[in-house]
Amino acid sequence: MNMIVPESTRGVSARPPVRWRLCWENDLELADHIELSDFFRKTYGPTGEFNAKPFEGHRSWAGARPEIRAIGYDDRGVAIHIAALRRFIKIGQTDLLVAELGLYGVRPDLEGLGITHSIRVMYPVLRDLGVPFGFGTVRAALQKHITRLLGRQGLATVLPGLRVRSARPDIYLTVPPTRVEDVVGLVLPIARPMSEWPAGEMIERNGPEL
Repeated sequence: MNMIVPESTRGVSARPPVRWRLCWENDLELADHIELSDFFRKTYGPTGEFNAKPFEGHRSWAGARPEIRAIGYDDRGVAIHIAALRRFIKIGQTDLLVAELGLYGVRPDLEGLGITHSIRVMYPVLRDLGVPFGFGTVRAALQKHITRLLGRQGLATVLPGLRVRSARPDIYLTVPPTRVEDVVGLVLPIARPMSEWPAGEMIERNGPEL
């Protein structure tokens, strides 16, 4: 898959339209990784001193490497990005296949616009992948924000009060190889209804965060 899908932001105030490109990870060229690395450093850098560090050296991923990406471009270059990776997570005693969503970024001038359009673009992608659910996490502090943008519009079910244990992408002698975080979960029912999402507040990612 390496295709352009119709823009979804035409007519929103005076902002230029965004052209979406869906591509498998193997379809990215070196120039793509360099451009995305620059985009993530500029997007994540203002959010914290170390948040841009994973994207140094032209690296366009932070932890686990994605399988498929949706990249939004406008006349200034990369504007919005979201990625997905199929994996099994464990909730209680249930192993569950999901397409984990992550590596979300939006250029500051498009804040408030990007996440809803990103999720809408990813829905048909996840249906084509045949996964039961899409799954993502955000910091607990963003619960109200993400509920307003996604939950109230029916784009995702918001699950507060979750804990996720993930493997660190690198090994350090001074810290454990895994970490546990308090998060808000986002679930997108794709091939199965939300009623089939397993109960449980502890999720084992069994790998690095996307």
